Amino acid sequence: MPGRPTDARRGNGLLLLGLSLGYFMVMLDTTVVTVALPAIGADLTGSLGGLQWISNAYTLAFAALLLTAGALADRWGGRRVFLAGLWLFGACSGVSAPAGSVGVLIALRALLGVAGALLLPASLAVIAHAWTDPAARARAMGVWAAISGSALAAGPLVGGALTDRFGWRAIFLVNVPVALLAVVLTARHAPADRPSPARGVDLPGQVCAVLALTGLTGALIEGGPAGWASPPVLGGFAVSALAGGLFVLVERRREAARRAPMLPLGLLRDRTLATGLLAGLLVNFGLSGVLFVLSLFFQRAHGLSAFGAGAAFLPLMLPTAVNPVFTGRLVGRIGARRPAVAGFLLMGAGALVAAAATAGSAAARLAMAAGLLTLGFGVSFAIPSLMTAVVGAVAKEQSGIASGALNSARQTGAVLGVAVLGVLADQAGDGSGTRLALLVAGLALLAGAAAVAAFLGRPARHEA
Repeated sequence: MPGRPTDARRGNGLLLLGLSLGYFMVMLDTTVVTVALPAIGADLTGSLGGLQWISNAYTLAFAALLLTAGALADRWGGRRVFLAGLWLFGACSGVSAPAGSVGVLIALRALLGVAGALLLPASLAVIAHAWTDPAARARAMGVWAAISGSALAAGPLVGGALTDRFGWRAIFLVNVPVALLAVVLTARHAPADRPSPARGVDLPGQVCAVLALTGLTGALIEGGPAGWASPPVLGGFAVSALAGGLFVLVERRREAARRAPMLPLGLLRDRTLATGLLAGLLVNFGLSGVLFVLSLFFQRAHGLSAFGAGAAFLPLMLPTAVNPVFTGRLVGRIGARRPAVAGFLLMGAGALVAAAATAGSAAARLAMAAGLLTLGFGVSFAIPSLMTAVVGAVAKEQSGIASGALNSARQTGAVLGVAVLGVLADQAGDGSGTRLALLVAGLALLAGAAAVAAFLGRPARHEA
């Protein structure tokens, strides 16, 4: 009948908007809190370690649960899991606003990370189910990536503006109406999907992954103030090592028994995949660590407001919103390795320029902007290239596991970046700690460039 194709297109467009808004919130929360941390610390009397945990609790839960969330989306259906993630994200955001202590806020941020982990793979599952034509699905994915990717650029500005105008609690309240709108659009327009009860969940592997990441993060954050030889810090490292070893053992046994391991370790024999995961970790180690360190530095050392600190990050964020489209075309033309190498070189150079520009002079501020712009262009080259290389390194039926592993590696890198660079930046209050942290970030990113140049997309000798 007349009008039905138009109605279907309109419904798909509204569904895509709902899915994109859900992931927009996930990405927004990775950066929106950064510029509000000094205000949170002043209001709740939080230490540097507490602020690191507020930032890291979200990304740690997000990183540790991504692969399991993908299995849940298969087992229970993408639509159901996505809606559950939206309700959890909205509720936790609303409850986070009146949080009265650092400990409560850390716990709520961890729950937000759980919700974020549910939203990412579930949104991709709904897109795959709703857009059956490959060309239409590719267009939908492009819109989804563009809308959600803009959250990285918007986060510092939105967080700064809300914190200065209404206080830091507003950065959580803004999620509530967005989550409700996404619920309405998704519930109305998402097609019913078929759950796969046979898809198992690797609970032992999941527990080991959480313990390994939490132990390592806690040890790194507390090592500075408590002392690296203190019992809690040594205990954190021991728990991380033991849980990491158990994770490898569990995954090997499940893989041998064909019981759907969370991360099939056999995939890591592929040189491109293994290098891509390491590179993904290093990308977010540099990006999230630099954001955390400079946000505190801009506000505490240079006296900028939260909005001023957010605006100072614009040179970094704008390329990440506009350049990935060009990168995608470039990768399609010449392959992923050279754009990825260029991205890491630009990121490393940008961090080193920023390290040399921590003085308060006009020339130093200009150099800082140039360094952040270079870093931002590097991110916009590196991440799309790595995604293409990693997904292309595995069979089609394993692309979901590969992309989930890359996202987990990236978020793990974000956790480590905030923990390690935050500790280094706290070594001195005159800017030398910040310079040291940025220098370490730059060197780590240049090491990533060398690894990518040597191994990404190159067959092993026995395969050549």
